[in-house]
Amino acid sequence: MAGAGELSSYASEEMHYNFSDKKKFITWRKLWIFLAKAEKAAATALGLPITDAQIAEMESHAEDIDFAMAAEEERKLRHDVMAHVHTFAHCCPTAAPIIHLGATSCYVGDNTDLIALRDGFNILLPKLARVIDRLANFAEEYADLPTLGFTHFQPAQLTTVGKRACLWLQDLVMDVRNLERARDDLRFRGVKGTTGTQASFLQLFQGDHDKVEELDKMVTEMAGFKKAYLVTGQTYSRKVDVDCLATLTRLGASVHKICTDICLLANLKEIEEPFEKEQIGSSAMPYKMHAERSCSLARHLIALMADPLQTASGQWLERTLDDSANRRISLPESFLTADIILSTLQNITEGLVVYPKVIERHIHHELPFMATENNIMAIVKAGGNRQECHEKIRVLSQEAAAVVKQEGGDNDLLVRIQRDPYFAPILGQLDALLDPKTFIGRAPQQVKTFLAEEVRPLLEPYKANMDVKVELVL
Repeated sequence: MAGAGELSSYASEEMHYNFSDKKKFITWRKLWIFLAKAEKAAATALGLPITDAQIAEMESHAEDIDFAMAAEEERKLRHDVMAHVHTFAHCCPTAAPIIHLGATSCYVGDNTDLIALRDGFNILLPKLARVIDRLANFAEEYADLPTLGFTHFQPAQLTTVGKRACLWLQDLVMDVRNLERARDDLRFRGVKGTTGTQASFLQLFQGDHDKVEELDKMVTEMAGFKKAYLVTGQTYSRKVDVDCLATLTRLGASVHKICTDICLLANLKEIEEPFEKEQIGSSAMPYKMHAERSCSLARHLIALMADPLQTASGQWLERTLDDSANRRISLPESFLTADIILSTLQNITEGLVVYPKVIERHIHHELPFMATENNIMAIVKAGGNRQECHEKIRVLSQEAAAVVKQEGGDNDLLVRIQRDPYFAPILGQLDALLDPKTFIGRAPQQVKTFLAEEVRPLLEPYKANMDVKVELVL
């Protein structure tokens, strides 16, 4: 697969290498070595002309690729795989007759793509786990800090800062499971031949079906896969690409939602992401930060989903070649983009700053309106009439709302209640009735349970990778 333009400059070295020409062509050579070894082992009784010396020669030149020669060969042949067959044969003259024996271009092309997809997931999963770990620590720290909840971005019943972070975590936990499933569902194309019938290998082994099956199984295991697809056309089904990129698209949606929330909270001055001392957002708005960049890249990741869907739907019969150029762009770009947004999100979650006093001010601005039912119940318990109390509070609430909306003043509902003789029986209870912690329900308990049962166990396989610190270069 080709690189992905500027994205490759921002992605991690390991993800950049995963989709680099160097890894691709080294993998091609390793696949030719696997094939030769398996053909030799499976064909001992059939006498295929493959020797230990030929395999040793191939292994000794697995990574010394003459890229200039390969480019010149491709210019002449107009075929990338055959260009590299010739380049490999040039430095392996003894093995030249058996390189790529019985195989087609998709043997190296598709199998290499599947290896890159698998390895790409293995690169992303520890990074996603680190984001979850940082966010889980944040949720635990602020599990019981009351904050305004919002529906339709209008103030609603209180929640806690930690509980809100658990909403973000729940989506990311789903993403871990999706990425693990997509990786574990991947199979190898193996050795299937021109249209997937294995006819060339059946001929090679003189009609011995067991030898062909043994060959397919051996190459699959050498490449690190447990299973190969039992049926393919010339290529593995492009629905596999759809499945893989769909998991990345869902991750993009999760990151976009989280970073949008952070932007909204930053506008409220309640939470903000870490800001480096020398960081510059823009000349006019220097506070602009990484969350918006993550949203931008997540949107690109989501948009890339259209490519594999259209490619899969447009394949004719056993294969059309119009999949090739598109996949060389869309597959690497999806993984490179996911890699960048996870690194960025880790940086954000490692240094989220919370401003409790601002949060408290916002709560006190809205809580008197939300506490009306508590006040009514207190009056009823003190011997008052519910309907009469409701009407009193309704009038006072409207007066206070007018001060806020028309005069730009503070919410003075509490002061109005304190001044009204009607509420004299409950004046001593007002502070307790307006304690924010009485409005957060079981949010702290939910955070504790969720982290203990859903999050921490999920992170166990990745614990050895948790100490990596991200320094952004964007």
